[in-house]
Amino acid sequence: MPTYNKLIRDRIPEIIEKTGKQYSSKNIEQDELLRALKVKLEEEVQEFQNSDNDLGELADVLEVIEALAEHLGSSFSEVRGIQERKRSERGGFSKGILLEWVED
Repeated sequence: MPTYNKLIRDRIPEIIEKTGKQYSSKNIEQDELLRALKVKLEEEVQEFQNSDNDLGELADVLEVIEALAEHLGSSFSEVRGIQERKRSERGGFSKGILLEWVED
């Protein structure tokens, strides 16, 4: 029987129940949830990096980012607003500019 001990999507227990399989899960406290979300973010980023640019994997990264924003008392739209402000001030990454060096 596999042991996971990892954060899962909210409907996974319901999906497992429909298969008739037994399982164990628990709800975690807020400080533990923040740590679990950070671990989940790393996991999802790695899965995207290991995929063939799978947009489903990229969507999983966004799902975790949205959950992190909510856990931190914010929202995905507030994070998007910060992103837009930073893009306006400093630019994005669409031009593919690689900084090689800067004179001291």
